[in-house]
Amino acid sequence: MNIGSKIAWDDTVLPFQLDRTDTRGRIARLDGLLQQALSQHDYPTLIEALVAETTLLTALIGQTIKLRWKLSIQIRGDGPARLIATDYYGPTDAGAPARIRAYASFDKERLDTSADPFSQIGKGYFAILIDQGEGTIPYQGITPISGGSLSACAETYFAQSEQLPTRFALSFGQTQSPGEDLHWRAGGIMVQQMPKSSLSVADEGSGEDGLLTPADVLDGDDAENWNHVNVLLETAEDIELIGPTVQPTDLLVRLFHQDGPRVFDAQPIEFGCSCSADRVRQSLSIYSARDIAHMTTEEGIVTADCQFCGAHYEFDPKTLGFEADENDN
Repeated sequence: MNIGSKIAWDDTVLPFQLDRTDTRGRIARLDGLLQQALSQHDYPTLIEALVAETTLLTALIGQTIKLRWKLSIQIRGDGPARLIATDYYGPTDAGAPARIRAYASFDKERLDTSADPFSQIGKGYFAILIDQGEGTIPYQGITPISGGSLSACAETYFAQSEQLPTRFALSFGQTQSPGEDLHWRAGGIMVQQMPKSSLSVADEGSGEDGLLTPADVLDGDDAENWNHVNVLLETAEDIELIGPTVQPTDLLVRLFHQDGPRVFDAQPIEFGCSCSADRVRQSLSIYSARDIAHMTTEEGIVTADCQFCGAHYEFDPKTLGFEADENDN
């Protein structure tokens, strides 16, 4: 594989379909995007791993939904890894890249850096939020933290909230190619079985704490096709998923050549943040002049920092809040 093909597939999501089994899927490769998202903060390696996994899930899931604005994933727990949050912004124009940003909050004193990263989340929930923008009602789906990994939580979410059998095969970690610095890469496959008919789904599933699993929402040929695809997916190796030495199209052929794989246009993705001075002003517009005074520094300004990208904003307090002097804006 030459360097040109490596660059072409990095930071992209490739949609595909398996015609014989009625399965749809995505392959994602993250390199510069992931490194840029992580470089905004000084996270311990354990937290970087959780952010890397969540960012990869966000890239795969975000591309499956027709977005006019934003999809978010939030993982909240009572452990030292308190919050992992990502946002996926759909492309604004045909051919334009989608944008992803990521952030983590953690308790450094409680963090066990020798433990499995997932164990540091504790009890909590995995949530997907979809906001199609002004004039729409945001959607939110929540499932408990379970299953031993964030990808398992996502699989449970789709079975529980969408009755859509979903499987992820992910790989992520720090890597170093000749002539490059040590940095994070991630890659993975997402597959979803498209049911041929509506099923009557029981209120309680066979999974942990009664949660639904793919087996609870499939039967007949659908179940047989799903099992077949999963057996093949389990043969994917880390180096094939993460790249860059194996092209996604070659991996599809290797895994699913008997199932009629078809690929569609790849979606480029990049690191990007939606913060702006106007958005900060809008978020502060619900406060009175008295409230704004409590936020004002000794230097006579109000400051705000973006948790995602680190952007720093400074404002004249007279221009903020619902009592702001419009002439000073």
